[in-house]
Amino acid sequence: MSNKKNEYLRKPEWLKIKLHTNENYTGLKKMMREKKLHTVCEEAKCPNIHECWAVRRTATFMILGAVCTRACRFCAVKTGLPTELDLAEPERVADSVAQMNLKHVVITAVARDDLKDGGAAIFAETVRAIRRKSPFTSIEVLPSDMGGEFDNLKMLMDAKPDILNHNIETVRRLSDRVRARAKYDRSLKFLQQAKELQPDIPTKSSLMVGLGETFDDIIETMDDLRAHDVDIMTIGQYLQPSKKHLPVLKYYSPQEFAELKEIAMQKGFSHCESGPLVRSSYHADEQVNAAAKKKQEATEQAIAGN
Repeated sequence: MSNKKNEYLRKPEWLKIKLHTNENYTGLKKMMREKKLHTVCEEAKCPNIHECWAVRRTATFMILGAVCTRACRFCAVKTGLPTELDLAEPERVADSVAQMNLKHVVITAVARDDLKDGGAAIFAETVRAIRRKSPFTSIEVLPSDMGGEFDNLKMLMDAKPDILNHNIETVRRLSDRVRARAKYDRSLKFLQQAKELQPDIPTKSSLMVGLGETFDDIIETMDDLRAHDVDIMTIGQYLQPSKKHLPVLKYYSPQEFAELKEIAMQKGFSHCESGPLVRSSYHADEQVNAAAKKKQEATEQAIAGN
């Protein structure tokens, strides 16, 4: 099957979304522009932006600029030479979180391979700033692999976010073709080290499907993530951002996503979001609660066993 044909696979009905443009949505959008902040919701053309901003009061801020040093073949974020560091950015993000009274916030970033610390210091300061100004907001961080450097990860984990998310993105067999510079095994090691540094902080990873992976490939990825103590998994449909990006080779049905979720839960994940429009940050607030509940149940069972 040629790439040209695959580019024009007809989108199924279940990929249609409902738009919400209430005051929550318009207010958050206006604030982002006024404070010169970026969100991955906008930059990566997330299909859930209206639900998250308008209904769930959650948002994913993208720090360290809007230009990524990597050029992954699935991603809509701009690539090229990065901008200078904005040392005031953490405080602006924290101010926005407080002003919008967000109950859960995800902090992600473009990959900054030009920085020795991979952006870890700005990440950590953003977490601390939000803690000071919005102590009841749960915080999820979604960094790149930061070059695979342990000290960079430690700097971030020392800030103690509520959840550490790092995306595996695709299955092992397709990783080198789909991702730029990021390595499958390095991502697994990154997730494992995060758990070793802060055992009480849940770890999470996301998988896109529709890029040519097989069912066995997906199961292998689940097993790899569990073998590296990953608590939460999200599985969503890859959607081609533009003609220059990788084509969609398959649209998975809602039934197939439901089956994958069932398998993931059987394998021991504390929570799994799996669906056509699921993205890494989708219903992220619920995932924190689910992980905490499962941990509490395990502790209670251990006490009862003694």
